[in-house]
Amino acid sequence: MERPKRHTKKYSFRQPDLKELRNLTSYVLDPLGFKARYGKLLPLLTTQVDEGLMNTLAQFYDPLYHCFSFPDFQLLPTLEEYAHLVGIPILDQLSFSGLESIPTSQEIADMLHIDESLVKAHMTTKGGIQGLPSDFLIAQAIVYGKAMSEDAFEAIFVLLIYGLVLFPNIDKFVDVNAIRIFSVLNPVPTLLGDTYVSLHLRNAKGGGAIVCCLPLLYKWFISHLPQTVAFKENKGCLRWSTRLMSLTNDDISWYDRAYDGVQIIDSCGEFSNVPLLGTCGGISYNPEGKDPQGLKARMVRAWRKIHKKGRSELGPKNCIALEPYTTWVRKRASEYLMPYDYPGPTPLVVVGPSTLPNQGVIDDPNDTWTSLLLQSSKFWKMRYDRLAKDKADMEAAYEREIKRLRAAYLPASRTSRDP
Repeated sequence: MERPKRHTKKYSFRQPDLKELRNLTSYVLDPLGFKARYGKLLPLLTTQVDEGLMNTLAQFYDPLYHCFSFPDFQLLPTLEEYAHLVGIPILDQLSFSGLESIPTSQEIADMLHIDESLVKAHMTTKGGIQGLPSDFLIAQAIVYGKAMSEDAFEAIFVLLIYGLVLFPNIDKFVDVNAIRIFSVLNPVPTLLGDTYVSLHLRNAKGGGAIVCCLPLLYKWFISHLPQTVAFKENKGCLRWSTRLMSLTNDDISWYDRAYDGVQIIDSCGEFSNVPLLGTCGGISYNPEGKDPQGLKARMVRAWRKIHKKGRSELGPKNCIALEPYTTWVRKRASEYLMPYDYPGPTPLVVVGPSTLPNQGVIDDPNDTWTSLLLQSSKFWKMRYDRLAKDKADMEAAYEREIKRLRAAYLPASRTSRDP
């Protein structure tokens, strides 16, 4: 007997052209230092996202429980997972609320180490929101990159990543929301908020463009998929829909030891769970009732009182799905219906093979900052040139100081010796 299915929806994802941003990575003089200062931003520029997988994933979004519901299990990205994958800690404070004042041209200039006149001349409005064209910022980054002015280059480069990759909105435009988030370097709650809000809104509208940090959502999802060679290689050339529908809770990679010492944010303020504010709205991990009155203000207040739990409260991490939970999930899957057929005994006839290029993303030794260390001789030549310049500047400063001291003291010494 064939089971009833849900209709699939037509989704797409905002994917900006990152070619120029990738080219800027050649000016990163110290990749490991860059990672320590700004997190794992460089790998996001080179993540090869499998669009077929992400479109299939979106079909499993469950609007009632704000998660991805599969036939035998549920998955949802958490703050702690996003923080680990992007390498940026969650600060114990409100991140972005949308209530912040718009930074002035002088404040932006100070952030980027450039002249206020340049910022003022290029500040414009697109789609009803202020911001800076990415072409202008890329040109400035190249100028400072070539001059090996590390602070100015990195500030502009990181802002570009925030505006075009972490918080994509308008093509080739870095809006003031990205600038405000960049100013406090606490992007994780907003990143997760944008993911949930966009998925939820598009699901409610029956499809459309999901606008969030797609490389990060992709890294999160594949970190939970089976790590077996058979699953990765997909020699049977099965569709993603078939591969995901065939998974059980025993197949999923539930937990990575990287989180062993991590305390989770369990709830905030008056909320029984975690309220999330994105750039375009608010949502929570799970439903919070139907009273929208003053919800945003309540969310903002809630983040002033964060509640965390660790091992003592949560118990051992045995990564086992207990039978009562599995039974409940299967009942939910039956009620909500799945978007695809359950796999039969014979594999479906399908398209070409699909692999997971970024499998094992928790601690990938091939992340971009590592590969940058090995790229041709350009990195080492720039490093050498910079050290040589610093050495020459120090020697010149030393010679100037010697001449100043001689001019100041030698005439006096000679006068004191004259009869």
